[in-house]
Parts: sequence; C-alpha cells; structure tokens
Amino acid sequence: MKRSRSVVLATVTALVAAGAATYFTSTASAAAACAPAWSSSQVYVGGNTASQNGTNYSAKWWTQNESPATHSGQWDVWKNDGACGSGPTTPPTTPPTTPPTTPPTTPPTTPPTTPPTTPPSNGQLPKHFLTGYWQNFDNGAAPLKLAAVPNNYDLIAVAFADATATQGAVTFNLDPGLASAVGGYTDAQFKADVATLHSRGKKVVISVGGEKGTVSVSSSAAATAFADSVYRLMTTYGFDGVDIDLENGLNATYMAQALRSLRAKAGANLIITMAPQTIDMQNPQSSYFALALSIKDILTVVFTQFYNSGAMLGCDQMNAYSQGTVNFITALACIQTQGGLRPDQVAVGLPASTRAAGGGYVAPTVVNNALDCLARGTNCGSFKPPATYPGIAGAMTWSINWDVTNGNGFANTVKPHLSTLP
Repeated sequence: MKRSRSVVLATVTALVAAGAATYFTSTASAAAACAPAWSSSQVYVGGNTASQNGTNYSAKWWTQNESPATHSGQWDVWKNDGACGSGPTTPPTTPPTTPPTTPPTTPPTTPPTTPPTTPPSNGQLPKHFLTGYWQNFDNGAAPLKLAAVPNNYDLIAVAFADATATQGAVTFNLDPGLASAVGGYTDAQFKADVATLHSRGKKVVISVGGEKGTVSVSSSAAATAFADSVYRLMTTYGFDGVDIDLENGLNATYMAQALRSLRAKAGANLIITMAPQTIDMQNPQSSYFALALSIKDILTVVFTQFYNSGAMLGCDQMNAYSQGTVNFITALACIQTQGGLRPDQVAVGLPASTRAAGGGYVAPTVVNNALDCLARGTNCGSFKPPATYPGIAGAMTWSINWDVTNGNGFANTVKPHLSTLP
C-alpha cells in the first residue's frame, strides 16, 4: 500500500511468451506401476502421488479437486511422471487374468504424508470477506480511531508496522499526527480498540511494508527476528496475524522461513495475508508469487493491488489489459488461480476513491461485476476466465479512511454483494 499513492508505472510492453512445458514419457520396456487413483475429494500435499488415465502424477503443493490430467502444466499443481500400468511394451501372448499393476478402485484413506483434510484455517473469517486498511497516519483522508472502523469490514489491516535497527525486526508506534487529529490516542486506547473489534467478530492484522517501508528479511537471523517481533506485537496488541506488503523487494526463501516460524508460535488460526503489486503476480517464479505458493498450506489470502499499474498481461497471455476495467481485474486474478493458488486464497484489491490511488479506480459496482465474473462467469467484460471460481475470497480496499472520506461507497456496495456470491 502507498501512503501517498503515487503512480507506479509498471507498464508491460512485452513479457516472455514461454510455452507450456512439454513432457516426454519413458520408452522403457515396462511402464511404472500406477499410484493410487486420483480422487477429487482427497487432499494431496507436495510429494504425494496419484494416477489418472494411465499416467502417474506427483503433487507440487497442497491441492484438492484439481484433476492431474488438466492441471499438470509448467506452472500447475501436478507434475506429469509418465505413463503407468501398461505392462511391457510387447505384452505376453496370454496376459495374466489380474495385472499386478491394477490400481485400487479407491484411494487409501490416509495419504502417505497424512495431509490435512481441510484447507488451512483463515482465522474464522466469512467465506467471502471484505478487507480494509486502517491508516496509522494522517494524509488527508478521514482520521479514525480503530474502533471507528465501519462494521462492513471483516478484516482490518493496520498500516503499518515500523522497522527497527535490527534487520527483520518490526515494532508498532501510534503516529503522533494521527493521535492529534483524533483528539488524542494512547497505546492503551488502541489495544482496547483491537479488543472492541474482536467483540464485533472482526479480525485485525498488522501490515508490514507499504510504499515507504524499509523492512528487510534476507537472512535466517532476520527471519527469526521478524517472527519473534511480529509475535510479540500479536501478544501485546491482540493482532490476529500479519499482512506482507513489502513493495521494495522481498526474499521469498527467508520470508517463508519467517512466516512458518511465526505460524509455529501463533498456531493454526494465524492469519497471513499478502498485498503484492500487479507486476509481482505476473509469473509464479516471481518472488511474491513464489512465496505465496511455498506457504500455500498456511496462507490465508492474497489481495493484489489492481491499481497504480500500467497495462498487464492476463492469464490468457495474449492481451495487455488496461487498469480501471473489469477485464483488468478478472484477467489478472485468474493468473493466480491458474498458477496454483486456491480461489479462496485470491481476493481483488481496489482503491476506495480516486484520491486513494494514482490510477486504477473503478466504481464499486465494477468491483461487484468482477466478483460475479470470477465466481459465476456473469457480468464479465470482453475477457472471460477459463473457469469459474465460486470460492473467490472477496475484496480489499485502500483504504478504510479514504472510503469514509468518500461516504463509505466501497464498503456499502461491495460488502452486501459478497453475501450473494455462491
């Protein structure tokens, strides 16, 4: 997120047009035995194997109800391990009555690594939820105490934590300018406001980064410092998790280490969100996308900032779509679902008003149209996603303060619509 919301010109005029990976099966005299048959209801994690239509596959990460036959491309969840179960290249004259490689008719009840039977907890958020950023500074948007956040928001991200002299470590300080603008605001009052939001059924996370953020997690020591300091803020203020909004570089390896360490401390209800810019989610090999996939089993949601951007390629890899349109939102959102994230880990992020960002504002009704297009395949623009995603997580806006300044048009329009999604 950006405190001044200056435009980041990330215009893409040409991206690598790499084709899908080509897989070659073995020509050995005998194919491998088939793994247990793939089941749409079974949960698989990285390394688990399954077979479908005479081909073995291995999962790259957490997956459920994603057919290996249609999800085994270069960036997809399944790796094609080659043909299985066909027996020798030249079969015997009289084949055995029961081939030794016949797979079981049902998958085992317990997969080899005993993966979870349900997706990771999202901290008891609604199926489709609205997220907003609360500004811990005064920049012309309506200054608010935390408890004054309108009730339409389900998840509130406090922007932002502050870097310390220790690499990776963060702290939190109420901004003196904000405190003055709201007639005084103490640490004790802020903690009480977090508790008040909890009493209303809301979740509150601390956001790390922003346009001016200088937090860097680029070593094991920094990862440990990050996890320890964020957990300390959670226990001090009552935060339910952390939002990663690092806009000046991110090391996926060490940030993943930090977040897994934090999860070990905080437990299964830890909320982990990410707010990358559009350029960060164009390719699963980029640092932000790679981080999201590497922590898919503990990640709550990614709400990409679909604004302050130039034209970007969509998941069709054919057209560059301009920001400020339903096409831009839907074509870029499906890069994430096609690239390996579950639909419930994808939300759309838009500015609350024209003053909240340098570009990319759309009317809240357009946000609703994009959600309909992604969830139902209706109200699309000229671009229609290759599938529908009824589990789409919801929407995010920068910021709650700018929305209040603008008469709460975003929250009052989008929040009720979320309850109509399948």
